[in-house]
Amino acid sequence: MKKSLFFGIAGAFFFAFTFILNRSMHLSGGSWIWSASLRYLFTLPILALIVGKKHGFQNVHRVIMESPKGWLLWSTVGFGLFYAPLSYAGNFGEAWLIAASWQMTIVMGVLMSPLFGSPVPVKNLSASVIILSGVFLMQVHNIANLEVRTTLLTLIPILVAAVSYPLGNRKTMKMSDNRLSTIERTYGMTLCSLPFWLIMSVWGTASVGLPSSGQSFQSFCVALFSGVIATLLFFRATDMVKSNPKQLAVIESTQAGEVIFTLLGGTLFLGDSLPDGLGGVGILLIVFGMILNSLFSSLPFFRK
Repeated sequence: MKKSLFFGIAGAFFFAFTFILNRSMHLSGGSWIWSASLRYLFTLPILALIVGKKHGFQNVHRVIMESPKGWLLWSTVGFGLFYAPLSYAGNFGEAWLIAASWQMTIVMGVLMSPLFGSPVPVKNLSASVIILSGVFLMQVHNIANLEVRTTLLTLIPILVAAVSYPLGNRKTMKMSDNRLSTIERTYGMTLCSLPFWLIMSVWGTASVGLPSSGQSFQSFCVALFSGVIATLLFFRATDMVKSNPKQLAVIESTQAGEVIFTLLGGTLFLGDSLPDGLGGVGILLIVFGMILNSLFSSLPFFRK
């Protein structure tokens, strides 16, 4: 459990680059369509090189061809309907707001347990609610000053992303049935979501033109840090505990660390202000919720 928890937190650190760099690209005039598409277009060849050298393609392609429609569907859900809405939301809020709102995925991941034959781990759900309460306190001052339209254009796409990411992840885990390594499954999902990203690219070319060199470089950084390193770390962590719904909920809750990492990165590189008193309490609640979630899953006293 400790090893998977470390992988989850490390994944959260690298995922934070998504919010920081996406916001940076928006501020410099880049389109969210290219921010989303280029991440996966750059990610695919990187993963292909790794998988080809380490495993070869025969195994992963065979597993995909057993259920090609399922892989196309759930890869598009897990990657396409996750990252495109998340990138779109970046047009309407600072990096901290996107990262904080994204933590809805913690509760969504817990609530999905019945879809996969397990009861909702109530104690883990209560810890996740504590995490989200901390997220809210961190941003209560800023959220209160936003317009209703801006808030909706931020939260609704992120809600779609928060449901899609854990759903696609768990569905492909079930289809692979322990026959694929973490990197093979990530490559398979990226490959099967490619039609979605090609359609997005055609749309981007027709509507806003080709991306600038600056946006292309920053998108490559997002692809490397978030699309490859963070995704592999997070998927590896979930693979290690996928048979235990409580521990799986813990790993998914480590994504709350993205808020703290994004806050620090936004302060250093984008000029974001530090949280006020309530925000400081919020950070403590997030850390407390993550620890409590871990205790619920790993210590016998708390599991009773």
